[in-house]
Amino acid sequence: MAKSYWVGVGMMLWASLFSVASAEQSAAYRDAALPVDVRVEDLLSRMTVEEKVAQMRMFHANRGVSLGDDGRMERSDEVEARLNSGIAGIKNPGEHLPPAAAARLNNQLQKYVIDQSRFGIPAMFVCEAYNGVDAHGSTRFMRPLNMAATWNVDLVNRAWNVTGREARLRGMHMCHAPVADIVRDPRFGRMSEAFGEDTWLTTEMVVAAITGLQGGYNGTGVNNTHIGAVAKHFVGYGQVQGGRNFASIEMSAGTLVDEIFPPFKAAVQRASTMGIMPSHGDINGIASHGNPWLLTEVLRNQWGFKGYVVSDSNDIARLHDFMKVAASHQDAAEMGLKAGVDIDLYSDLAYIYLPEMAKKDPGLMEYIDRSAGHVLRTKFILGLFDDPFVNLEETRETVRSETSRALALEADLESAILLKNEDNALPISTDKVTTVALLGPLLQENTQSMFERVTGSSVEYLSEQGFELTDQKSGNPGLLPRDDAKIASLLEKSRDADVTILFLGGDEFTAKEAYFRGTIGDRDSIDPVGPQDELIRRVKALGKPVIVVLKHRRTLAINVISEEADAILDCWDLGEFGDMAIAQILFGEISPSGKLPVTVPRTIGQFPFHYSQKEINFKKGYLFREPGPLYPFGHGLSYAAFDYSEPRLFSDTLERDGSLEISIDVSNSGTVKAREVVQLYIKDLIGSLVRPDKELRGFRKIELEPGETRTVEFTITPSMLLFTGREREPVLEAGDYEVMVGTSSAEYQTAAFRLE
Repeated sequence: MAKSYWVGVGMMLWASLFSVASAEQSAAYRDAALPVDVRVEDLLSRMTVEEKVAQMRMFHANRGVSLGDDGRMERSDEVEARLNSGIAGIKNPGEHLPPAAAARLNNQLQKYVIDQSRFGIPAMFVCEAYNGVDAHGSTRFMRPLNMAATWNVDLVNRAWNVTGREARLRGMHMCHAPVADIVRDPRFGRMSEAFGEDTWLTTEMVVAAITGLQGGYNGTGVNNTHIGAVAKHFVGYGQVQGGRNFASIEMSAGTLVDEIFPPFKAAVQRASTMGIMPSHGDINGIASHGNPWLLTEVLRNQWGFKGYVVSDSNDIARLHDFMKVAASHQDAAEMGLKAGVDIDLYSDLAYIYLPEMAKKDPGLMEYIDRSAGHVLRTKFILGLFDDPFVNLEETRETVRSETSRALALEADLESAILLKNEDNALPISTDKVTTVALLGPLLQENTQSMFERVTGSSVEYLSEQGFELTDQKSGNPGLLPRDDAKIASLLEKSRDADVTILFLGGDEFTAKEAYFRGTIGDRDSIDPVGPQDELIRRVKALGKPVIVVLKHRRTLAINVISEEADAILDCWDLGEFGDMAIAQILFGEISPSGKLPVTVPRTIGQFPFHYSQKEINFKKGYLFREPGPLYPFGHGLSYAAFDYSEPRLFSDTLERDGSLEISIDVSNSGTVKAREVVQLYIKDLIGSLVRPDKELRGFRKIELEPGETRTVEFTITPSMLLFTGREREPVLEAGDYEVMVGTSSAEYQTAAFRLE
């Protein structure tokens, strides 16, 4: 054919492509001025079913995303294949890189994802956050349970705000955190990932964490400076039978609605969380990942959730493999889709089948459009279509800034709990003590240097770890045999010291997540492992003061430690400046102000043993065992002394549409400035159902100078008295109530009022 013909064809093809490109550039979904829902609908109308389902899947960067020595992204053939039609997101890209290198990688990865997509759809990069951003080079904060131990909502909000900012500067956009589970069984290896046993305290901590991560209430920072939160694990995950991961969950409707739901409901309605992750488990036999009542009726229709629901690891396919409620992986995919799970995390055995399934059953398209729409909506809100890249210079200047590290230390200081201080053994006086032994299995390499930064040359330290607790095998760690020589060496150092500080408890191997792949992290005992009880007995027998620094990730039955130690500082799992904070407290620079977010039992046989159980559960104890907890919920001592007046109610009646003010005077009669957590509990004296012994309904953390008195006020509202009644509906019952204000759930002043 004539050359001019081919030129004409080429020009027509070029013109056609130019026309398509121009039309695409002017498409409604690209117009940032339009409402998000309009942009989502426009984009969905252009996409194939394969592209929509791609927006409903997520894989881990360990499939083959890395940064080469030349600073350029390297990706495996598998990763390229997974990105052919787009992707909802990628988990943890760059987690092992320094922040600026991670940002460089993620900028390149995002550009590749956008370039591969017909419509330039970006990906969400997703992290975890149990100690700040779980990635190399981030500010390391303490565990969530430590956060709860501060009882300081503002501090927790500021810490998670730093986490959200640092994550975004690494190129991340969403975070599978915080944990909104109520955890009351210390056999459960993931206990420290949550905020403790109490519904009210956990709710306030979850709201503080999410609003911090997202840069403000209503997620005001997620479009450019912060990341979106994914509250998990919805719902009842902490109530697994026997404290064993993946075990069944059995609970009453009242417990579910009144105690387990509230932190998640607040995450949605008060904090506007952008994501929800269902629980591995079931609720009374109904698997959470296949529960439309839970994920659609309650979460979306009743609570108004607008974000996306992402499966826990591979859990849609496990509706068939593990839960045995779906006959095949295809059935599992349909079950999860219709229930309301929008993103299939990791699995290649569930939503991967949806395109073919939809061709056979077009009725599935309604649900696919729904889920893909939820994901795209989130990406628009995150600002990824309009500004998908990270400013590397800002990353270098901001991550792990001096103010962020100072905040990590501040948080550590406020979370440490002084459980016992017999005969004012603490603080340690450097005028009287010149040699201190730092001993025990939880001693770390830099502990002595941290202590020396606090005390300088005024104290000589004798340091030795002595023995490890386990062989530290990550999957299924084993206990180590007793080593008499190491114990003898520790005793020798203690003998040469004026005071011994024992670092006891548990570590990341004695309490951890029990994964599917043969990994065990739960325990059937909460006694300290190894010869720790023997060690403190023998050190105490030397006749010198013994201070215990308790580090752990699950509640421990510390009967021997409590009996033998002169003082106990309960530190759980502090952040990167934890040992410096411990030294500052032990030597009196700061008065401890943490309070227990859990009840400390005498034995595992007492559980369930949370303070807010029904009153009748406390009527009888056990043979040969002292009744009550070893330390009650809310307990925590100070170097100051706090005196409480009688509480003053502004009225002795509460109207059903009104409120009631209560105030109490708190005085610091000690000699040092200190913080105190004033706690308010309410008890329903007569109810149509058997009621809890008491329930936390407010708290304030205050700071008082020596001799200072402050009036603390609380507002009691009818909503605090609601509970699920006989007909499984919320009820507000007239009658008499007792209000308790004090320093813990066991030490308080009382007043009474009546709900008319």
